Amino acid sequence: MSQAGVASRRKAEEMILEGRVRVNGKVVLELGTKADLATDHIKVDNKLLHAPKSMLYIAAHKPREMVTTMSDPQDRKTVAELIRGVKERVYPIGRLDYHSEGLLLFTNDGEFANRIMSKRTNIVKTYVVKANGSLSEKQLEDFRNGVPLFGKKTKPAGIKVLSRADNPWYEIQLTEGRQNQIRMMFKHFGFLVEKLKRVKIGFLELAALKAGEMRHLKQTEVAKFKHLLKMDVESE
Repeated sequence: MSQAGVASRRKAEEMILEGRVRVNGKVVLELGTKADLATDHIKVDNKLLHAPKSMLYIAAHKPREMVTTMSDPQDRKTVAELIRGVKERVYPIGRLDYHSEGLLLFTNDGEFANRIMSKRTNIVKTYVVKANGSLSEKQLEDFRNGVPLFGKKTKPAGIKVLSRADNPWYEIQLTEGRQNQIRMMFKHFGFLVEKLKRVKIGFLELAALKAGEMRHLKQTEVAKFKHLLKMDVESE
């Protein structure tokens, strides 16, 4: 399903458990069930899936006040607006929360998406954050070492001060992506995040992409990502 560009693996699992998937006429409810787009008749919500004609890899600048889903029951703006005109069906890799902005990747390559999000690949995501107060040196060190969130300590993180002021800016690097993680980490120390922008995923920078803009990744960029994700090694 992720290979067909229907959804990410996590969302696909939800759709299976909801009984929305049929393989060769039978409803599939068991996660991990094998099926092949080339030989099996696969339907989601009664729509037949087809293998994508080409693999697409897209970088976009998600604006604030936009949800990282392709549709929204509350009728809010969604990231689907960022990829209008893209003929193949693609979906976002991971997410940025409603009030955050920055670099977001889209693809119809299920394995690529899974590798980017996998905890094992440790792809570094870089953010710039404006807070409503300054972390002490002790708090900065605790932030780097990990803080307890919902009973589980966060992985070691990078943080450095970009500007010292009443409302300072920080650069933060994470290799994990729990929901609202950065906001929750600052809240742990008694501060609120006023602005949050993701500026880099791995080596790929947001650079000159303006809010609402998107571009296709260059072949060299895709190849570099696949090398980092060890996808090129396995295909040899």
